[in-house]
Amino acid sequence: MGHNACQLLQPQYYGFMKQHTKQRLLTPGPSPVPSEVLQEMAQPIIHHRTKQFRAIFGELSRLLQKIFCTDGPVLSITGSGTTAFEATQVSLAEPGTKVITVANGKFGERWQDIYDQYQFEQVRIELPWGQVPSATQIQTTLEEHPDASVVTVVHSETSTATACDIQAIAEVVRHTDALLVVDGITSVGAIPIDMDDWGIDVVVSGSQKALMLPPGLGYVALGPRAVERLSQFKPVHTYNLDIRRWLTPWYAQDVPFTPPVSLIRSQRVALEMIQHAGLRNTHQKTAQLAAATRAALTAWGLKLVSKSPSDSVSGAFYPQGIEDRPFRSILRDVHGIHIAGGQDGRMAEWSGEIFRLSHMGYVNADDTLVALNAIEKELIERGCAIEKGSAQAVAGKHLNNLDR
Repeated sequence: MGHNACQLLQPQYYGFMKQHTKQRLLTPGPSPVPSEVLQEMAQPIIHHRTKQFRAIFGELSRLLQKIFCTDGPVLSITGSGTTAFEATQVSLAEPGTKVITVANGKFGERWQDIYDQYQFEQVRIELPWGQVPSATQIQTTLEEHPDASVVTVVHSETSTATACDIQAIAEVVRHTDALLVVDGITSVGAIPIDMDDWGIDVVVSGSQKALMLPPGLGYVALGPRAVERLSQFKPVHTYNLDIRRWLTPWYAQDVPFTPPVSLIRSQRVALEMIQHAGLRNTHQKTAQLAAATRAALTAWGLKLVSKSPSDSVSGAFYPQGIEDRPFRSILRDVHGIHIAGGQDGRMAEWSGEIFRLSHMGYVNADDTLVALNAIEKELIERGCAIEKGSAQAVAGKHLNNLDR
């Protein structure tokens, strides 16, 4: 089935969402939060300048090191992943110095915009959405610009459901004076990323993706070269975003400013759940959910958005005639399925053209199958030439050994 396999039909009115319909959140952030984590969030608030809080924060930091696969500091910064990434950008390179930035989706473009805001000199590697940078491209650019101080790369580009070979890129950058700063916001806790073994200098992530927490915490993991860089100069025009202010108290199991105490307590619980399941098992579960989803999408004849798919999130182009917002509204209001649409950027305009499903964190086989069955049903009702039950038949083969 190609893009012309559907006929444009008038959307039907389904009424308001029924209260008894179970809601399944398969958007690539925020992602579902386990009940154990929600229960911890409901505990009485405690003061953050106490031994009790420092003990909790210290345990959280140790768990984060395991998730990031590093022996170095992992800073917990109040704010989103964007807050943490901006803090990293402005703290590790002096304004006016040269940085190499890779953009192959919305978030790579965002990091370029932040550098523009601070008037950094950028060497931009801009790729078509859905493609990935290669280690050879990075190496060539570094050879042409040996004075570059930082290289930024998105490991799992959420907007295009695309993952690059960050291990190979790290092998190139680690032999230069430039620091590799990786957006791991939808990779940490979902797909393999071994910070220390691969020689990555900085990995940034956020609480609301694979780490199974509401938004509000951003994480910055620092390797030894990054810690050394922080001692070389002080950033300008920033106070809260100066990660030196977060690093010094980290060694004393503390934070510089008032933290979101309930989120910190709850993140510890969520990471304990991941540790209990096993990080490798968690990666394998994510990969199986992704494989099942991609199998169903391709069986329906849909075109995947990525040439190098990420296991964190899957995306496909709509068949011709399917309207994005009405389609996703029906999934939400009738089936209780929440998925994401596309985004627009400088290199592509995918808003209204694609849909995306998350496989990160607290998502299981049942969530995935229910979502795929609902999508299949609604595509068939809009005239798509899809065999009824194909989602269950194709995707189910990848999910037989997963918990429901």
